[in-house]
Amino acid sequence: MTALSAITQASTQPITSIDQALYRRRRLWNKVGLGFAALAMIFGLFWLSWILLTLAVEGFSGLVQMPVFTADTPPPMAEGGLRNVIVGSLMIASTGLFIGAPIGMLAGIYLAEFSHGNWLGQVIRFLNDILLSAPSIVIGLFIYALLVKNYSFSGWAGACALALIVIPVVVRTTESMLLLVPNTLREAAYALGTPKWKLVLGVTVKAARAGLTTGILLAFARITGETAPLLFTALNNQYFSLDMSKAMGNMPNTIYQFAMSPYDNWHTLAWAAALLITLTVLTLNIAARYIGGKEYN
Repeated sequence: MTALSAITQASTQPITSIDQALYRRRRLWNKVGLGFAALAMIFGLFWLSWILLTLAVEGFSGLVQMPVFTADTPPPMAEGGLRNVIVGSLMIASTGLFIGAPIGMLAGIYLAEFSHGNWLGQVIRFLNDILLSAPSIVIGLFIYALLVKNYSFSGWAGACALALIVIPVVVRTTESMLLLVPNTLREAAYALGTPKWKLVLGVTVKAARAGLTTGILLAFARITGETAPLLFTALNNQYFSLDMSKAMGNMPNTIYQFAMSPYDNWHTLAWAAALLITLTVLTLNIAARYIGGKEYN
């Protein structure tokens, strides 16, 4: 009897009561599993919606009541805004990104294009995995012991702490995006006599530029709301300042300090700052999704 005839004969046999019982049991367990999955999704979405709705209502009222973008952080029970901490956060986060992103991209390019399984590449990957999973407060304490303890709190120390958070994210995304580039492009470039450095810059990096941009945006979104590293490095400053060699105002620490205070005006500003950070992170993630999805469409 051939396999085809055996399958035909099995398919024509009547379904017994035992088979029907097993089928009903499987359908029952399938419905139970889908029900638990739906309940878990509804449970998570309920709390997420509650948090976002509360943040939107309280934060928008703070944006309406206070001159958030035109005044500096006020003393207790006085009117003020968040201009100094918004500018300080942008300067510290942008500087950290400009320091960390090039280092991460170079390391990722080396791992994807030059390491080829040698011991140095394995060591770099291992250290990158450790740094990627390290708590941000540990990074803040490291920069505190390295820079702040010997000098003083400063925006530069905060930028260095954020750069250490950016580097492993960019390394991982750069290596992953470059490994997705087909080897046929590399072989075609080699067939034309292209040197290795020109192949990397003109072929692989150019082919993966959308993915690399996505990784940088995600890294910037990652450091936008970091509080612990800045608490030990940049500290805070209630006055407007562009001097990064001194303590500098930033939104994460301002939210932490104002939310813990007993003053209503500080609570209002803390809600407004939390809403601004949330909108910033949301915008960066949407942009990263759009750019990353555009590359593969």
